[in-house]
Amino acid sequence: MKPDFLWGWLAFVLPLAAFFLYWQEVLPLALAWGLSLGCVWVVWFVLQRRENALKERHCLMHQVFDHSGEAVMITDADNRILDVNPSFSVLTGYEKAEVLGKNPRLLSSGRTSREEYKALWSALREDGRWQGEIWDRRKDGAVYPKLLAISVLRDASGAVRYHIANFKDISSEKATQARLEYIAHHDMLTGLNNRFSLDDRLDHVLSMARREKREVALLFIDLDRFKVINETLGHAVGDELLIGVSRRLRELVRASDLVARLGGDEFVVVLAGLTPGHAAGQVAEKIVSALGAPYVLGEHSLYATPSIGVAVFPGDGKDRESLLKNAESAMYQAKADGRNNFRFFDAGMNSVALERLEIEHALRLALAADEFVLHFQPVIDVASGAVSSVEALVRWQHPTRGLLPPGVFIGVAEETGLIEVLGAWVMAQACRQLAEFRRLGLAQLKMAINISAAQMRSAELLDRAESLIERYGLDPSWLIFEITESVAMAQPEETIEILDKLRAMGIQVALDDFGTGYSSLAYLRLFALDKLKLDRSFVHEIGQGGDGEVICDATIGLGHALNLVLVAEGVETQAQFDYLAQRGCQLVQGYHFSRPLPADEVIRYIQERS
Repeated sequence: MKPDFLWGWLAFVLPLAAFFLYWQEVLPLALAWGLSLGCVWVVWFVLQRRENALKERHCLMHQVFDHSGEAVMITDADNRILDVNPSFSVLTGYEKAEVLGKNPRLLSSGRTSREEYKALWSALREDGRWQGEIWDRRKDGAVYPKLLAISVLRDASGAVRYHIANFKDISSEKATQARLEYIAHHDMLTGLNNRFSLDDRLDHVLSMARREKREVALLFIDLDRFKVINETLGHAVGDELLIGVSRRLRELVRASDLVARLGGDEFVVVLAGLTPGHAAGQVAEKIVSALGAPYVLGEHSLYATPSIGVAVFPGDGKDRESLLKNAESAMYQAKADGRNNFRFFDAGMNSVALERLEIEHALRLALAADEFVLHFQPVIDVASGAVSSVEALVRWQHPTRGLLPPGVFIGVAEETGLIEVLGAWVMAQACRQLAEFRRLGLAQLKMAINISAAQMRSAELLDRAESLIERYGLDPSWLIFEITESVAMAQPEETIEILDKLRAMGIQVALDDFGTGYSSLAYLRLFALDKLKLDRSFVHEIGQGGDGEVICDATIGLGHALNLVLVAEGVETQAQFDYLAQRGCQLVQGYHFSRPLPADEVIRYIQERS
């Protein structure tokens, strides 16, 4: 029984009951009238409150409908639009009058398939509701994704009366989702595929190649001496260089090829659908040539040559891990063979890669275990034949492999960032040993110390030098800091500032490996230099008819013009020494005179030549 009917029945029956009691002379007339009117008033009051509550609820529902942030659309059983709210008009561009009585298909973009619509209507028939994403078109023709929820209202017999649809534009959510998807699969600096994406896509490429019995070439690319550029010029310049490298890689390969950045200065190119034994070599050669061209980054013109290892599926690896590992081994072989080239993998290269990993691991332990020692190569005064100075050269006293020269581990130290710690150790030990040499009576001896790119960029260089000079009671003029030409020219303005401060402290400076870099004579005049060291590669060509003699003559002439002391390194024969002496080179060093010696042996050598 419905409540309204019950209250109406009470409003009729109760007054009758009161008058019946009056007729039975149970109640007086006045009381009967009072009870009757009271009952009617109570019933009227209750019904009025119910009506007001229904009106308020109706008003509230209407306000919710009108002010909902989501579009709302009501259709009848035949799917004709009966009503829409203002948000519908804002979202679709259609006014209410334009859509009443029409089918909602006028919003269709054509991007939602017939099968998807069939699934929608099937869910409405079976479950009475559906929710999902579809694409619609606004009145202005713009297509957008929307999140749509539809509910079915039925009457008491179960027949469909209305469809209530709520929907909203999810373009921003889709854009955010796409952005997150992009971030998950791409390197944010270069825009290339990242390691996660490479793993997924390379697995797919290899699966297809396996099924189709085709080959796939993988090129593992590492930039030569990128760490020097990064540490000398800063990470901002290093990042710009990596962006330039990635741009050139994309331009060199086909759109169907995969280019990824593993991290740091390591890249991978995957070539599918080629005859890799031939085509992969051609692509690698193109990459070596293109990446080796100069990069103009602001005021800097930089060179970043690549070393590339090539591994071919299935011969060099039957899965992603083995293919990457073997291509990396081939890359290290390319570095060992002089850098700026490429090498195809062969089985023997795994030993090279394993050796490098062992060196990297042992190098970290060696710093803590104090396994490094200094040897000292005498620098001879051409005029007197006496030892003018010694150059401190680090050696690794490996616990199982014996004494290792710097060529075995310095490259690894540079790549792993250990060079700054090692360089600080060398500086401290060289200063300590110089104080000991002086104490033993070698009063005129000076000490040359090599300064790495990492040390040049370190704010601690000057403070550390000053601290060591004070600790060991040294005269700053007894020290010679050797800086390679490539390090000096990587950031010349900063180099000028540092060299000026070193000169102000009284420390001498030598420009090492001169002739191998890209020095600007204008900057060379501004550098606070004392010595110019002629690179051993040019000294080696003396007497062999190459350009070495011409470069030696030009360098010696330049040094004299700039009032610099000339030092020739790598002198191994009497003929080389005679040639250099005749042309006015003041200082020489090399195996013709002495190999690098331990401290006790170099003391005896110096005393013998005094």
